[in-house]
Amino acid sequence: MDDQVHVHLHPEDLASFAMETFGSGYRPAGISRVFGGAQKVIYDVAFANGFHCLLYVWDLNMNFFKEDILDTEGPAWNSYGADLFAMNHAFLTGNGIPTPALHALNRDQERYPFDYAFVEYMKGPKLEAYLFGSGTELATNAGAGSSVRTEGLMEQFADVLKRMHGIRSRSYGKADHRDDQLVPCHRQQLANAEKQLRFAAQHIHAVAEHEERLLRKLHELEHRIMPRQDYGFIHGELGPDHVLVKGDADLYLIDIEGASFYDVEHEHSFLHLRFGEHYERLRDDSLDPARLAFYQLHQYLSLTAGGLKLLQRGFHDRALAQGILDSNLRRALQFKGSS
Repeated sequence: MDDQVHVHLHPEDLASFAMETFGSGYRPAGISRVFGGAQKVIYDVAFANGFHCLLYVWDLNMNFFKEDILDTEGPAWNSYGADLFAMNHAFLTGNGIPTPALHALNRDQERYPFDYAFVEYMKGPKLEAYLFGSGTELATNAGAGSSVRTEGLMEQFADVLKRMHGIRSRSYGKADHRDDQLVPCHRQQLANAEKQLRFAAQHIHAVAEHEERLLRKLHELEHRIMPRQDYGFIHGELGPDHVLVKGDADLYLIDIEGASFYDVEHEHSFLHLRFGEHYERLRDDSLDPARLAFYQLHQYLSLTAGGLKLLQRGFHDRALAQGILDSNLRRALQFKGSS
């Protein structure tokens, strides 16, 4: 077995977990790290009988946003942890929203100071490969009819999005409880945007130069928002890299820890950013323009700081982190408040 298994689970513990989950006929034969996310460690576990599954590990010491998670003064927007994963997995699947199966979850932390789980392995590219031609996986999916498949996938994604956002609540917060309703949810994002702006200004001259102007714009947009008590269930970071395509046909949402009842405009500000020209197929004309504009600027400031943190903390894909920083910094500095 690959030595990488020793990064988190010892071979005998992995084998025991596999036997408890799948039965005696499942013996781990190899394991390799799957790089991509910044908040949990993922391994591809291959079994001697040809079966594959993913091993998720929520090791805070390997989370690139550990400092932010431990900052108790931050907003109550949490997207990390096995508890959130299990809760949102049950909620989403119970409401007919597709996400890979959770085979088993270990949260006892008796032998290890972290939680871990076996999650369904799905062979296939992410939706971004069909939309933007990224990733080597698309080579086997491209060719005649690929545009037709992309059209069908986007129709399916729009339907999933509509159904998920259609799950409503008169209070915001996680699926099993609600946050303090005395503070409007957008105020949490205002506090976060102010914090991320201060951080970026400490390290980026262009941000420092325009910090006061950006702060004034942020508050101007927030003051336009009227009270609300109607929230949809959102993913929280739903880009095309968080949608898996199984069998060239079926879509599954991944990285679901941050899902919550919240302003749907928060989701759409991110969708607009990440889907680019393809966002028109997802546009919702019922959204509040004031909230959408506010969340757009929040996303730009938060992602500028997020890209910088990834660079400072040694994220494996420095080009990606730099791209996140540069593109969102440019958008923030050019922001006029249009939707």
